[in-house]
Amino acid sequence: MAKQNVQKSLSTHEGGMAKRINAGLALRRSVLACLLWERTFYEGGVEIADRISQLVPQVDAEKVAALAVEARSEMHLRHAPLWIVRQMALHKTHRGLVGDTLGKIIQRPDEMAEFLALYWLDGKQPLSAQVKRGLATAFGKFDEYQLAKYDRPGKVRLRDVLFLCHAKPKDAEQEALWKQLIDGELSAPDTWEVALSGGADKRAAFERLMAEERLGGLAFLRNLRNMLQADVPVTSIREYMKIANFRRVLPFRFIAAAKYAPQLEPELEDVMLRSLDEHEKLAGETILLVDVSGSLVKRHLSMVGPLSAESDMARMDAACGLGIILREVCEHVRVFTFSNELVEVAPRRGFALRDAITGSQPHRGTYLGAAVRRCPKHDRLIVFTDEQSHDTVPDPTEANSYMVNVASHQNGVGYGAWTHLDGFSEAVIRWLVEYEKFVEQE
Repeated sequence: MAKQNVQKSLSTHEGGMAKRINAGLALRRSVLACLLWERTFYEGGVEIADRISQLVPQVDAEKVAALAVEARSEMHLRHAPLWIVRQMALHKTHRGLVGDTLGKIIQRPDEMAEFLALYWLDGKQPLSAQVKRGLATAFGKFDEYQLAKYDRPGKVRLRDVLFLCHAKPKDAEQEALWKQLIDGELSAPDTWEVALSGGADKRAAFERLMAEERLGGLAFLRNLRNMLQADVPVTSIREYMKIANFRRVLPFRFIAAAKYAPQLEPELEDVMLRSLDEHEKLAGETILLVDVSGSLVKRHLSMVGPLSAESDMARMDAACGLGIILREVCEHVRVFTFSNELVEVAPRRGFALRDAITGSQPHRGTYLGAAVRRCPKHDRLIVFTDEQSHDTVPDPTEANSYMVNVASHQNGVGYGAWTHLDGFSEAVIRWLVEYEKFVEQE
């Protein structure tokens, strides 16, 4: 018979030696860059969702709950945290934290209906007491504007959620509001979605919303193409950019907007860079390595392929956005890309840095190990990658060495002596800044 007392080695999808990690770390890498059900370059969305389901009961309940909150609050993911809580509800060891966790991660009214759709994915069933408690807690957060904005047609309406969770109003005013919801008498919110779906002239609607300063920074960027197609004057758009609030908008949103409005790149770049002014700085010499290999550049987890079926952004946009942030927050930084080769990128800023990164070299293999070995001397090394290296990745030579994983693939190389982070949100950079401050104080 074949020998059984053998520890199987782990490898990336490209054959490089991967690091063996515990269930907690495996759950983090599966979740924090996960757009639920979306196919990636190497793995299907169902496969990733199933792996999350299998890992949840293997990890301490408190840690799972904290991960769900982090995924929603820090990484701004919507569906993956709901899926985690759905899996928690299936296990006796975890279901006691479902109510508190669900109440924390639901930040939009429509997420309550989406959670029930996930809860009933395998057939309709009664809601547990913990689920009712979590939904009731969440329901009490929302005012009339939010409820009206997200009370959309679907298998589950917000009134259905209210009936099912038996939420108790905190006062007479909230009781009256919920009665309006039940009776379908909520006042329609004055949003661009309502204005346009109601048949209003698109140009007039956008001009009015801008004149009244009712178009938020993110909504403005998402609708830039629509405004231009509706012949909204470019002068009006430029003027609104001067007053819109872009404080919490990440650079890759500007990158995506610039694809549809190249004539507005100078203004978009200006507000993007200004939005980064308040970032704390990282002292010393930083090396940034950006993965531009085929697995991150072809469709289905491509950095040029969309983040999701409904997204106008790609993972390359996210990586370039993080690179743009680091270019602004690092005292001294050199940017390199790697695929088959290691190539230094010209010291550009903003959209010019995006162009330099994406056009730096052909998109072929993932030779991260060779890139790390060839890095110049530095105080800090930051790698953006899906970790699917062809070759063996050495341990870093400096303490401040970070592997930022932007995919949900099962195995990765950036553990051991590396400081490992998952996700493509600005939160990874904020964490990095705070982490170094903490280490310095110790």
